[in-house]
Amino acid sequence: MVAAVVWSLFLPGLTAFLPMICYDLLFNRYQLLCLSALIPFVSLWRSAPLPVSVTITLLLIVSGCFKYWAVKLLRLKNDYNDMRDTTKEISIKLKQQNRDLMEKQDYEINIATLNERNRIAREIHDNVGHLLSSSILQVGALLAVNKDEKIKGNLLLVNDTLNEAMNTIRTSVHELYDESVDLYAQVYELVKKFKFCKIEYDYDIKSDPDKKVKYAFISIVKESLSNMIKHSDATLASITFREHPALYQLIISDNGIVNNYDMENGIGLKGITERINSLNGNINITISNGFQIFISVPKEGAHQ
Repeated sequence: MVAAVVWSLFLPGLTAFLPMICYDLLFNRYQLLCLSALIPFVSLWRSAPLPVSVTITLLLIVSGCFKYWAVKLLRLKNDYNDMRDTTKEISIKLKQQNRDLMEKQDYEINIATLNERNRIAREIHDNVGHLLSSSILQVGALLAVNKDEKIKGNLLLVNDTLNEAMNTIRTSVHELYDESVDLYAQVYELVKKFKFCKIEYDYDIKSDPDKKVKYAFISIVKESLSNMIKHSDATLASITFREHPALYQLIISDNGIVNNYDMENGIGLKGITERINSLNGNINITISNGFQIFISVPKEGAHQ
């Protein structure tokens, strides 16, 4: 820019390029340099014909207008991009909040369903079960005092029917209780009540595991959290559930240093190992870098 202005002082014809130079420099951090273009421009007015001076003047005005519009358009474009990005970010947040809300609603519906199953199971056990038990006792008393063989035979049939009904109800109640065990909710309650250190809980199981798997995982989490309190100085722990096409995984770890922990003779560890072996699963425990227990249970083996 400076060189162009200087050369324009000696070669007036170069003044024709000043509008283009001003267009490039106008409205940027070098805009003050545009004022130096007035030096050769004033000199041109004195020596150049009027049409040339007017033409260059008009070109300067037009270039300034074009530059102004270009800068304004660029600012509008930037504002549009910022607004678009903000809108997209808000949209993503709203989708995430909506997804979280739906998951919460599904969780609450599931909990309500499980609670209703538990209520029905208790009603059957407390009411129908007690009535059947009383009937069985009454029939047993009648069998003890009755001497008529014909009546006694009929009472035996009634007694067998009542016992069969009682066994059926017990089975149904147990199945209702087993189905009402929510692995996610049970472990979540354990995590929520655990105050020893912070726990990161990650549950990614879509299907409903077999009741044996659920009971085993809940028991293992309880034992692991208990061991953490007794043998570790952890400040952060994690509980992770994963589902794969052929197996379930449970990973429990912490960042603490394990103290006075006997992996060979620990009763809790033996119980965990026995549970996993009964499900044909694998277990791997390390304490070299904090405590970590890695468990995998095959889906087919869990039903055997």
